[in-house]
Amino acid sequence: MNPLPVRRLLIDLATPFERRWNGGDAFRSAFFNALSMSFPAGEQFFIDAARAGLKTMPAERRAGLHDDVPGFIGQEATHRRIHALFNGELARQGHVNTWEARILARRKRLEGADVRHMVAITAATEHFTALFAEHLLAYPSLLDGAEPRLRTLWQWHSSEESEHRSVAFDLYRELGGDERWRRRWMRRVTFYFLTDLTRQTLRNLWHDGALLSFGTWRSAARTLFGGDGLVRHTRAGWRAYFRPDFHPSQQGGERGAQWLRDHADQLAPATSPA
Repeated sequence: MNPLPVRRLLIDLATPFERRWNGGDAFRSAFFNALSMSFPAGEQFFIDAARAGLKTMPAERRAGLHDDVPGFIGQEATHRRIHALFNGELARQGHVNTWEARILARRKRLEGADVRHMVAITAATEHFTALFAEHLLAYPSLLDGAEPRLRTLWQWHSSEESEHRSVAFDLYRELGGDERWRRRWMRRVTFYFLTDLTRQTLRNLWHDGALLSFGTWRSAARTLFGGDGLVRHTRAGWRAYFRPDFHPSQQGGERGAQWLRDHADQLAPATSPA
């Protein structure tokens, strides 16, 4: 297997973007903004979990993950950096990120715990992001009318999430992670992820002055529960995580690989910080 490549995305994030950058749609803009607000702290957690997991593994068992884990760390570090730039513009627009503080508080409660708990949380959250990534790549209408550079940002991020979807899961298995705890952490991650995403999206909409607009909730219903809705098309993938024979590779990834091939001119090699 080839090592996971670490890439730089060649787009400009120094230029401000519109408040409702996602096709003028208040809900879709607020929803994507909320996701981005979780990424810098969340991805730092994933990086630290992967590093700690690999470090605790006996040397003779590291060979199969030696290339994938540094690549995973490098990709997550580039996601963390570029979403920090994106979030900087959100802060300039007056948005307040309350999700990040909750991530950091929960991380603090894990201090001193078995590293496999951190890796299990990472694997569960990576499954969430991979499901969302596959959905966005399958239904690009989620970004209809978005600024081209921001559309590229989200499709690039989705493609790499799809590409490295198995790394944390494989690391957890190699560390001898318990299947009961793997499923238990998915349930907990599901609760926290969905409640935090909802809270931050609502706060973003309130700041935008669109919280009580009928059009906002019509867009929310269509985006989440419509014919191409996110919830409708990811439920089966979420449930699959609880099967004893589950592996992330069972859920594809070709769309992401194709996007990376088709847009190679917008990417450049980067040095992994691993």
